[in-house]
Amino acid sequence: MRTALKLLIAGGLLITVSCKRDPSQPGREYMPNMYRVASYKTYEPNPNFKDSLGARPIVHGTVPRGYFVYDAPNTPEAYEASLKITEFPERYKTISEKDFEEGKRQFNIYCAVCHGEKGDGNGVLVEKGKFAGVPSYSSASRPGLTPMSIYHVITHGKGVMGSHAAQVLPHDRWKVVHYVLHLRKELDNNN
Repeated sequence: MRTALKLLIAGGLLITVSCKRDPSQPGREYMPNMYRVASYKTYEPNPNFKDSLGARPIVHGTVPRGYFVYDAPNTPEAYEASLKITEFPERYKTISEKDFEEGKRQFNIYCAVCHGEKGDGNGVLVEKGKFAGVPSYSSASRPGLTPMSIYHVITHGKGVMGSHAAQVLPHDRWKVVHYVLHLRKELDNNN
């Protein structure tokens, strides 16, 4: 019992003494290079590389995490290839209700004037006679429509429709695609 009491008192003293060090003194560092690494400024010479540049060039093909790269050209062959891709990219398979509403909002701004609010091809410009032959999104009118083909058309345009790449950001295009497919289901259910 006495040994345990002595150990307890010694441990308490050790803790008390170790907590009362001078805060202006750094104490002991056993591996200071682990705490303070010699760093190089971005645009200063760096002897670790052959070209001595601190700022490294971006590796070819690098994209931000989660960014979808669509580099298909604006050709009929690329459109035909997009018709064969029936799945969404992994990141865009599902969207939130907020994103769905954003897709609806952008569709109503950029697409509904020709395609109609219901996606039936009877938009304001069609009714006024400015354009003719705007397709409906229904399966009967457009049997081969896929998420990637919709994305391709938004990006590059098709026929009389021009590209909307300058108006709709790439990640917002997928929201519009989800909304177009929703309209397609509604049109198919009503027919």
